Amino acid sequence: MPDAARLRDASHGRRFTFSPKVFIPLTMLCRDRCGYCTFAKPPARLESPYLDLEEVLRIARHGAENGCHEALFTLGEAPEDRYPAAREWLLTRGYGSTVDYLVAAARAVLEETGLLPHANAGALGQRDLERLRAVSPSQGMMIETLADRLGAAGGPHHGAPDKTPARRLATLEAAGRARIPFTTGILVGIGETRPERVEALLAIRDAHDRYGHVQEVIVQNFLPKPGTAMHQHDACPTEEMLWTVAAARLILGGAMHIQAPPNLADDLGALIDAGIDDWGGVSPVTPDHVNPERPWPALERLRAATESAGKVLAPRLTVYPEYVVDPETWLDPQVRFAVQVCSDAEGLAREDGWAAGGNTHPPVILAGVSSRSTTRRVRAGEEVGVDEIVTLLSARCGEVDDVAALANDLRRAAVGDTVTFVRNRNINYTNICTFKCRFCAFSKGPLSLNLRGDPYLLELEEIQRRVLEAVDCGATEVCLQGGIHPDFDGEYYLSVARAVKAVAPSIHIHGFTALEVTEGARRLGMPLRD
Repeated sequence: MPDAARLRDASHGRRFTFSPKVFIPLTMLCRDRCGYCTFAKPPARLESPYLDLEEVLRIARHGAENGCHEALFTLGEAPEDRYPAAREWLLTRGYGSTVDYLVAAARAVLEETGLLPHANAGALGQRDLERLRAVSPSQGMMIETLADRLGAAGGPHHGAPDKTPARRLATLEAAGRARIPFTTGILVGIGETRPERVEALLAIRDAHDRYGHVQEVIVQNFLPKPGTAMHQHDACPTEEMLWTVAAARLILGGAMHIQAPPNLADDLGALIDAGIDDWGGVSPVTPDHVNPERPWPALERLRAATESAGKVLAPRLTVYPEYVVDPETWLDPQVRFAVQVCSDAEGLAREDGWAAGGNTHPPVILAGVSSRSTTRRVRAGEEVGVDEIVTLLSARCGEVDDVAALANDLRRAAVGDTVTFVRNRNINYTNICTFKCRFCAFSKGPLSLNLRGDPYLLELEEIQRRVLEAVDCGATEVCLQGGIHPDFDGEYYLSVARAVKAVAPSIHIHGFTALEVTEGARRLGMPLRD
């Protein structure tokens, strides 16, 4: 296990992640009969074959209100093929299949709550996977095992046509071809052997080598449940679970994300030592409907266990950061914006809803302070390098408090506790621009005429009028900024500055962006320094 932990640390460092999620059991009907499952139920034990859209959205909104980012859709596989009640429910509402309804439900959650769906719909074909890709940024399906013999009479997968190794592997391959960030994994302790677990892990690795789409591998231990065919089966021994986690890390490599469900373990520290780097989805509002007898651990307990192992816990999205930061490859255009709204610069989950110009107050981050080697070096007056600066910018949780406190102390030492401001007016003299910055909704060009406002170029007289208006309101500064107009030469920028000073000689000009200065010098044929 030490080798597995070292391999993980070489790729992930101190970062440890989890996904704040809400669990939406779209249907508990399933055509498969697995010997260990308590999730699947017959129609007689359910009030309705499926959750209706109103209930789906109620659960999702409750999750959004409590800080969740992920809406995990879990459901039985193709229940309409087994139960007339499922077929009738779908048909009366205009759906031809469970996947049809899942697409509609995921779209509703995405559009109306902002949560990011994760569709865990089982073994699907290429077409259904691609349909879900447009509404669900990530998807998942457990391989579970590749041991064919476990599908024989008396085995856990007898009577489960969707659990054949060939069908599971076909779905994994199809997800790769469709460029879907995909979660998969294995079950440990359902009768398989160590070599059979290794076989499954190697198959996952091979598929990932071909497509690069396996974002996460779950190693899940079996626990017997009352009312199932395997209720008298022994639980997965702890040593087998830890051996398998370590084997997964060694087989799949340091960069792979490997998780083990924290609600199925008593010793979280042992799982960390074995090589995992993620706790999976943890819900503050809904139970684990697959393992209802095992409630989620409180976030405080997860954080304490993680930090006691020298790690820093950070929330992520249902899509892992490596895929978030490469949206053109991995995210359907219909879900890209929603993912980017929820993510930070590293591709992890944003932990607050603040945005510049909005109505939400910025978070208060000054709290208790803990020592970190980089901040200690800065406090000691040492010059830090690029790697240390990147470390500071990547701070999470308690580290953010430390960095903020350091910045506050440096500010106090430099200027005391006086905070200043200036009475200023922004004058944007044109929104016509030859550049195509992808984040900009201000500039106007042939490809952006559909955005807000019309193209304009202010006359010098209008600029002067706005300057005088600002002076009358007590302004002591004007900020001059605009697009890079195709007809401007460098003289234009000088003429704007002269026009301002002609009507308000004492006003301070905070003038022009670096791009405007650079373009002005270039178009005048002058060195930038001049």
